[in-house]
Amino acid sequence: MSALDWSTPEGLEAIRDHLAAGIEGWRPPVAHAVGLSPASSSPEWVFPHVNAPGGRHGLPAVVLATILRHDGSTGTLPLGRADLEAAVASLAPAQACTAVEHPNLAAWRSVLRELEGNPAREAVAVFVADLADPVSSEADASLRVAIDGAVPEL
Repeated sequence: MSALDWSTPEGLEAIRDHLAAGIEGWRPPVAHAVGLSPASSSPEWVFPHVNAPGGRHGLPAVVLATILRHDGSTGTLPLGRADLEAAVASLAPAQACTAVEHPNLAAWRSVLRELEGNPAREAVAVFVADLADPVSSEADASLRVAIDGAVPEL
């Protein structure tokens, strides 16, 4: 890839495609999110931003998958602070494109702040390749509940 153009939607798409080409078996998930373990006795995982089916931008999923060495299949992966910091740093240049919003960056940064303020909490990355796939974890179940119309079967 010659020059990376972070300033346009087309440039972000090209970057997404370039990164995706480097992931063996990559398959864009229909939904994905970074979640936080419950802060109280509630069993529900917290997702500051959910990338639901039909979303337009796949760059955040590819960035996470690249860092976590994941192929986009349905799964819940532990997300350490260093990996999340790397994901934020990798996606941050996308802010140069002011034609689109960047809710994943905001969500990931809020998760980092929460992890710093409450080290007992854990972060995960949840990928759902197909809503018909079996639920991979409690976090996955919480994500699917957050997606309008999806009712997970445990």
